[in-house]
Amino acid sequence: MSSGSKRSRQEKPQEGLSHGNGGEDSFLDQTLRPNVWNDYIGQKNTKENLRILLTAASERKHPPEHLLFYGPPGLGKTTLAHLIAKEIRAQMKVTSGPAIEKVGDLASILTNLSPGDILFVDEIHRLNRAIEEVLYPAMESGVLDIIIGKGPSARTIQLELPAFTLIAATTRIAMISSPLRSRFSGGMFRLEFYTEEEIEKIVLRSAKILGIEIEKEAAKEIAKRSRFTPRTANYLLKRCRDFAQVHTHTKAPRVGVGVKKSRLTKLLVEEALALLGVDEVGLSPADRSLLTVLIEKFGGGPVGLNTLAAALSEEEATIEEVHEPYLLQLGFLERTPRGRAATSKAYGHLKNAKSGKLI
Repeated sequence: MSSGSKRSRQEKPQEGLSHGNGGEDSFLDQTLRPNVWNDYIGQKNTKENLRILLTAASERKHPPEHLLFYGPPGLGKTTLAHLIAKEIRAQMKVTSGPAIEKVGDLASILTNLSPGDILFVDEIHRLNRAIEEVLYPAMESGVLDIIIGKGPSARTIQLELPAFTLIAATTRIAMISSPLRSRFSGGMFRLEFYTEEEIEKIVLRSAKILGIEIEKEAAKEIAKRSRFTPRTANYLLKRCRDFAQVHTHTKAPRVGVGVKKSRLTKLLVEEALALLGVDEVGLSPADRSLLTVLIEKFGGGPVGLNTLAAALSEEEATIEEVHEPYLLQLGFLERTPRGRAATSKAYGHLKNAKSGKLI
């Protein structure tokens, strides 16, 4: 799929704005991102819908319509935006909701776009409402309305904008106003959690890119503890690589200069993740602490969120947004009208952990 020729013209980046093709290859997370559509693992329905949308837009020689990706962090929203830009051979400019502080910032970004460009706005739910009002006509009609002056002498200037595609990403879609959501005419796509098999493929691919020799069983072990999230899987893979590298240095004498490579086995992965405190289902020490306090201090609940936060010396928002979603997904925790309560699965998990069956 392609539309038009790729522009070689370079533009000076705006403040708070960067080009998608910048020299970021030295950053591991950027290196691990798929560069080809077929290398993107998972999200089959979203990929197929996007393929149809991009192909149809390319055949009509029009930029794709505006798109919104939402879902928990680490599932590949930014990666999809980069892949779309590569597929249609368009320049992509990247910014975020908090970086656009004034209407003038948005005006500067929009007026510097070229025909067919993609503007990617991450965490769009953090946009100021006044800035949203300026964005509506830009998305819908391709014009920018600017008010100059104040009081009776104020006047409106309307600037024509080049045809562009806005791709936005958010982890909090409920915080985006309804008028803004309705203007994503290309569609809103929710990214789902990955299966263990998909995560295993991602781990094997990342290991190949990083030059890590890894056994299939080791990749499967990382996938089991990755919380169904590619970003977490890549994080665990890199920490296991570090552990194996240092483990090799301490177990065997160094000869010459350089980094010794070690094959990542299932045993090495288990030792590395045990050191990190990540157990067999991906719970961190903080997750297990929450369940332990809930069971041992409050008899399994139900207990109010503020009481639980006070007992853990943790903020309510951290419990609600960081720990609870995964515990609910595993069925270890339930929310009741009277508060949080531990399930029988949580009791069984902690009992096995204490008896040494879990690492």
